Amino acid sequence: MSDSFLSLLVKGDILDDYLRTDGVWVLTRNKQFYRTNNEKECADKCEAERNFTCRAFLFTRKKLQCLTLAENSKMTVTFTSTDTVLYEKRIYLMQCKRGIGTDYRGTEAKTQRGIPCQKWTEKTPHKPNYTPERYPNAGLEENYCRNPDADERGPWCYTTDPAMRFDYCAIPECEGECMQCNGEDYHGEVSRTESGLECQRWDAQEPHITKFIPTEPGKDLKMNYCRNPDGELRPWCFTTNPNKRWEYCNIPRCTTPPPVSGPDSQCLSGKGEDYRGRIATTESGNACQHWNTQFPHKHGWIPDRYPCKGLQENYCRNPDGEKKPWCYTTNSSIRWEYCTIPPCDRTEQGIADAPVQVPLTEECYRGRGQSYRGTTSVTASGKKCQAWSSMFPHRHIKTPDKFPDADLRDNYCRNPDGDSSPWCFTTDPNTLWEYCNLKRCDDHTQEPAPNASPGMMEHHIGPATPNTSGNSWL
Repeated sequence: MSDSFLSLLVKGDILDDYLRTDGVWVLTRNKQFYRTNNEKECADKCEAERNFTCRAFLFTRKKLQCLTLAENSKMTVTFTSTDTVLYEKRIYLMQCKRGIGTDYRGTEAKTQRGIPCQKWTEKTPHKPNYTPERYPNAGLEENYCRNPDADERGPWCYTTDPAMRFDYCAIPECEGECMQCNGEDYHGEVSRTESGLECQRWDAQEPHITKFIPTEPGKDLKMNYCRNPDGELRPWCFTTNPNKRWEYCNIPRCTTPPPVSGPDSQCLSGKGEDYRGRIATTESGNACQHWNTQFPHKHGWIPDRYPCKGLQENYCRNPDGEKKPWCYTTNSSIRWEYCTIPPCDRTEQGIADAPVQVPLTEECYRGRGQSYRGTTSVTASGKKCQAWSSMFPHRHIKTPDKFPDADLRDNYCRNPDGDSSPWCFTTDPNTLWEYCNLKRCDDHTQEPAPNASPGMMEHHIGPATPNTSGNSWL
């Protein structure tokens, strides 16, 4: 085996060092045009660029055109451009330092005292010992804070104050390689499981077919990095081993406490995931079971294992992204039920300044149901709906961006095309779509029985109870 081939194996995919964004163009004057066959060849041009420091490149699929760029999205204007892919070097996007920050390439340009930095190429007010010519690999660009001499106190710069030759910069430490809570906000680059298996890329469908869409907002499903997009115990990934579908990753907990996101909500906003009120009865009047007990219903939502879900006492909560807060009940024949929480944007002040509850969106439709905005997500035959933004298992054109007025949220039943009633694509690979399990608002002959919502019991017996034996349902 040749040395050059071995070096390629060690280096890995050159594109792993870049952050990819589809459909984006960067407005920049400092660029070079090349003709290449693919993104990897374009990345090679960026690495070999000598006209300027290449921070990113653009690749157009149809024209096979490569543009190496001196600026990235943090330094200039971006706008939409179809058929274009933007690749940005990750090292130039980091605004924090790892260790002593010798590889810091961010754009901080003032000291910890707030004094602007002197450009590394200038000779006044201070004649520098460290210059781009003498240290070409130290990233001494503009007047950005750097650490060319591996100073243990981190990045620094010469200052524009004649009385102070240099000073250190206040660059925050990167917390990316540790996790808060259950790691839902983990954005690090660990890409191996706790047993050492390499992770499968989130945009791949082999060796394992997945339901996750890398472009889904807020999930940060980049490359093959460990993530927690579904409320598991901690970050995980699908593996490249055909015999092992998924596995947890060994991400350490951060030593600092999680940031405070804001006041806890005492009313229903969105799905109520931030609800921290004290309602402890279900919508049918059943008392809630305490989260730290396993009687009368055994479950996996144990407070110590989910420290940021607010599982105190027996209060109604939404730890798993259900359509609204719920709880296990103290009725042994009813495992769980939703709770009635007063909506934040639909309250009025009563005589004693108590919120007056207003009914939530009706779970019925009028006319053809084009105005239906409920949260039913099950078809007439009991199949679960596919999310409108997802292309798995069915590819389609009924997407939220193409039908912006149709409220195509999550996997809720809708009627974006004026069909006879609300419908959805299904998660059954053999059934493209079906009408939904909904009645007309003027038809009271099909009142649903309490606790009989299709899929409800299946969800909280199976997947909603944290799956600690394997993500076979993913």
